[in-house]
Amino acid sequence: MTHRTGTWEPTVGAVLVGEGLHAGYPGRGDVLDCAHVSVTGRSRPALLGENGSGKTTLLRCLSGAHVPDAGSVAVDGITLRHDNAGLRDHRQRVQLVLQDPDDQLFSADVRADVSFGPINLGLDDHEVRARVSEALELLDVVDLADRPVHQLSYGQRKRVAIAGAVAMRPQVILLDEPTAGLDPRAVTTLRAALDNLEARGTTVVVSTHDIDFAWEWADEVGVVVDGIVHQGSTVKIMTDAALLPRAHLGVPWPVKLLRSLGHEIDVVDPPRTVADVARFLG
Repeated sequence: MTHRTGTWEPTVGAVLVGEGLHAGYPGRGDVLDCAHVSVTGRSRPALLGENGSGKTTLLRCLSGAHVPDAGSVAVDGITLRHDNAGLRDHRQRVQLVLQDPDDQLFSADVRADVSFGPINLGLDDHEVRARVSEALELLDVVDLADRPVHQLSYGQRKRVAIAGAVAMRPQVILLDEPTAGLDPRAVTTLRAALDNLEARGTTVVVSTHDIDFAWEWADEVGVVVDGIVHQGSTVKIMTDAALLPRAHLGVPWPVKLLRSLGHEIDVVDPPRTVADVARFLG
């Protein structure tokens, strides 16, 4: 199979970089075909694409969970090595939280589950307790600490799964479809948790089908289509009339509404929320 090649430079200040990634599965061929992506610190990156586009495969490559056929992943300039020592080091810096929390939660109660990662790092009891307390507080699940995992709601299980990743104190957390299956109240609670993580200095990458969530939350967007990633500012990517149809993605509702009324989107100060649109039209 012929792969795409070409020169590419990561974003200045990038903490996590995937370069020239080719990845696939037996019998399916390449899902990613020379995909490049950069994640900078203190940014809010969202990853968009239709089902099967390669979003999850890209996250798995960035986390070390999937070994690409070609290309490299680096964090803080340190290239990921897929041996025990390399993966151990990488996973202290980059954590992946899967779409279905039940794929990651396996302990009897919440505290034990969130403790699992720090304990496996060989940390002493005091440090483990400190990390677990911090993670539970950041995700607003302190009151669930001694609750059996099987008694939690779906949204609560999602936050507990994220807490387990947070307890590792990574630089970057990759969230695969964190809002999927959540009701509006749970999405609001999750948004608050993301704000808490950002305030602590953790960079969160969100893979999502929810274009309106991405428009409101993200400051940078990567769209996965035809095996590559088209990355840029939220406004540039999510108003691209040629790219979005190719990726089978819709237009965020503020863009659709204002364009239907004859207005273009201000690239410097785009309307993100209902209140923004109301002020613009007022």
